[in-house]
Parts: sequence; structure tokens; C-alpha cells
Amino acid sequence: MEQWINLYRASHVLEAHAIKGALEVEGIRVRLNGEGLGGALGELPVDLLQVTLMVPGEQRQKASRVIERYQKRQGNGWLCGRCGEENGANFEICWRCGHDPEEE
Repeated sequence: MEQWINLYRASHVLEAHAIKGALEVEGIRVRLNGEGLGGALGELPVDLLQVTLMVPGEQRQKASRVIERYQKRQGNGWLCGRCGEENGANFEICWRCGHDPEEE
């Protein structure tokens, strides 16, 4: 039986889905734990419910690197080394020219 581990506790469901997408792009399988509880909360703020992202144990290292990249970019915009465009922290590649800053 495959063992799934807790990888990251997202502060809200929107963050959980953003990270889930980044993990899936890298070929990492993801489960969200706690996402379905939002309906029970009613009309409370979206950031009240934390969601845990789980991955298979054998994909832990690869998934941890994705989380590290995500955390490194939080709150910090960046300038594209190719075209000089300012990008928000949520952009992994330049929105203007498609340049990946990790290839520099």
C-alpha cells in the first residue's frame, strides 16, 4: 500500500490549488486534505480553513524542491533578466517574454 505524507499546510484553498498545480506540472501526484470542509464553514473568510497537501512518500524530495521555490517567491516580485519586465511573486516565468529566471 502506498504511503502518502503531509507535505505542506496551505493557508487557504486558493493557495493549496496554486501549489497543487505547480506540483502536478512536475509530475507529482497530490491529494488535498481538508478542502471539503469549507462548505461546513458557511460564509466565513476563505483564509480561515487550512488545507494540507499530501504526496506519495517516494516523491517527497522532488515535491519539497517545488515548495522551496514557491516559498522563495512569496512576497517578492522579480525582474526578468531577459526583457527587464517586473513580474509579481506568483509568476514562475516572465509574463511578457516567457523567460524562466531559474535558467539564468
